Amino acid sequence: MARPEINRSGEIEVFVRVVEAGSFSAAARRLRMTPSAVSKLIARLEARLGARLVSRSTRRLQLTPEGAAFHASGLRILADLDAAEREAAAGAAPRGRLRVNSYVPFGQHRLMPLLPRFLERYPEISVEAVLTDNVIDLLEERADVAIRAGPLRESRLVARKLGQSPMVVIAAPAYLEARGMPRTPADLNRHNLLAFGFARHIDGLPFIGVDGAPIVVPIAGNATVSDGEAMRLTALAGAGIARLARWHVEPDIFAGRLVSLLEEFNPGDEEPTHAVYVGQGKHLPARVRAFLDFLVETVRL
Repeated sequence: MARPEINRSGEIEVFVRVVEAGSFSAAARRLRMTPSAVSKLIARLEARLGARLVSRSTRRLQLTPEGAAFHASGLRILADLDAAEREAAAGAAPRGRLRVNSYVPFGQHRLMPLLPRFLERYPEISVEAVLTDNVIDLLEERADVAIRAGPLRESRLVARKLGQSPMVVIAAPAYLEARGMPRTPADLNRHNLLAFGFARHIDGLPFIGVDGAPIVVPIAGNATVSDGEAMRLTALAGAGIARLARWHVEPDIFAGRLVSLLEEFNPGDEEPTHAVYVGQGKHLPARVRAFLDFLVETVRL
């Protein structure tokens, strides 16, 4: 009787993800499996090893001594496999699945319009793109590249700068007609300022005051949005005043759909955009290197 095929690296990876997630159900969500499938896989692994790896007698997942030792070995094995794949991919023609995570405005206005050119240039690469302004963990989400706006936090990730853009305060003509044109930053206290629903590195709208000193106007308004594109659309609808990167709203300004405000008080700060990724040099997969080079070549902010 033939033995069933055993995917040993797959078993190890599922076990490691279970330990990282702290439960079968949480690991199943990350792995896009059902909890029962994860449970059965761990049970098969334990049966094959002849050892109990996980204690199921408590609500909280606990490792047995054998499970702790196997987890440590599994981490080393997966790290070695990743390194071997990176070395192999580095010398190969660009191919395979490329997972890209981008903040929403860049994804909609830069990445997606450029994607057909990239796929035509590299027909053996398939792209899985996710647009979100949430900062993700590349390793946890298994993303190859993330496109991020704003100052970068120190991390184990490597970054390539794609460009930077001045910031601009804007509003729709209909809003200004109804509420009046602000002439100084102090006038904004009488206006509806649109806010983001996530933490920003500057808590308010920065300006240079009439005396030349920097000031920050607190954001007070009745609308909060999840991302930069939602902010742009809310401003276009005439709901209030927003501050965004100029590249994002420049077509709207040129077309008269938005008006640039308080330019004489603009502090001149710029928002950088980076592509961040894991690994570098000869260990960078060819598909990732090709994508990074393409972005540096084609992106204009």
